[in-house]
Amino acid sequence: MTDNSKNSEKSKGANERFEELGRGCYAYSSDGCSSTGVIVGERGVLIVDAQATPEQAERVLEKIRTVTDKPVRQVVLTHFHADTSLGAGAFEAGETVASDLTKRMMDTRGAEEILVARERVPDLFAGLPASTTVSLPSMTIASSMSIDLGGIDVRLMHLGRGHTTGDLVVWVPGSAVMFTGDLVQTSAVPYCGDAHLSDWTRALDRIAAFRPTTLMPGRGKSAIGATAVAQAIENTRDFVTTLRDAAAACVEQNLGLKDTFAAVSDALGSQFGSKADFELNLPINVARAYDEALGLDQPQIWTRERCADLRDALSGVEPIPQAVEEDGEVASELPENPVDRAASELVSDNDFAASLLERDAEDAQIEEEPLDLSSEDIVRLGDDEAQSGSSDDEDVKEAPEPKVLMEAAR
Repeated sequence: MTDNSKNSEKSKGANERFEELGRGCYAYSSDGCSSTGVIVGERGVLIVDAQATPEQAERVLEKIRTVTDKPVRQVVLTHFHADTSLGAGAFEAGETVASDLTKRMMDTRGAEEILVARERVPDLFAGLPASTTVSLPSMTIASSMSIDLGGIDVRLMHLGRGHTTGDLVVWVPGSAVMFTGDLVQTSAVPYCGDAHLSDWTRALDRIAAFRPTTLMPGRGKSAIGATAVAQAIENTRDFVTTLRDAAAACVEQNLGLKDTFAAVSDALGSQFGSKADFELNLPINVARAYDEALGLDQPQIWTRERCADLRDALSGVEPIPQAVEEDGEVASELPENPVDRAASELVSDNDFAASLLERDAEDAQIEEEPLDLSSEDIVRLGDDEAQSGSSDDEDVKEAPEPKVLMEAAR
């Protein structure tokens, strides 16, 4: 889709890092790979995102064994993308957990996602069998869940749409550590092909409202210290809003996709051009921002054929097909003001997302309450006891809802 030489200078998986983030919390990262979170409690280990291949997951397990011999009890997948999920089986966890919406994305987009990801970044998936299929969760949640690992309370939360429809974040209030998946980046630019750009900034507001002092991003080194965390969140916000607003301004001027690509590249290049994956992700990022500016709420499914169409459109061979809504109608009418239009409702209020959450009662694996965490979830510096207690005989329970989310939504 573009010259990826800048993204291939460093060997995938080189420069491994295993950082301690707080009590019982660790982050594994390496060049060109997604990060994996590790939370160690008295009862076992919880993994946050599982790497792109079982071989890479085994390298994470080697690092884990330097700090504990406890078994991996849960693998939490923050979203459906192949680079964070295909290594899940190597951890041999009792449960693999994701959001309801992530499970639906896997069902409807997962197979194509694997094919496209392997074509875009072949080095990352080297050695992965051609027959590899989607790593489906064994448990799903709608909004929130609390897990007692034994001495460490862990909260899984869906804070709204952003990087994808179904993103989860993992919060450890006792250590003030947040694992955000690809909702936040530090050294790399975000991938926005399946994003909801207008909602993404509100998800960032909710992350910031928890006041984490340490944050593991989707890729690269973790942000350690409140200042570094705030900077990581704001840099991600700057990228998302610049991408969204620049594309919207082009659509308002009736520019085509090729001209929009050039304009957005100029708008982003000075601040983000040196970051990892800038060139690799730029075409797909612009295509999604262009679609959203045209009024297409749900991202189109990325297939190899659509990637080829995008290459052709940006090279001037042929125009990319018009954005098509879920009901098959072309999204031809522009918003009155794409730049200033109000953000769409949160995922729980979105008709399409609500339809995805419909399921038979016998398929429900856990009953979720609406997300509402207590004030104890807002960790203040020096407050090591800001945890809500989980009974010893209940490893998993519903998380109470936080007032901070209501405040952040205002």
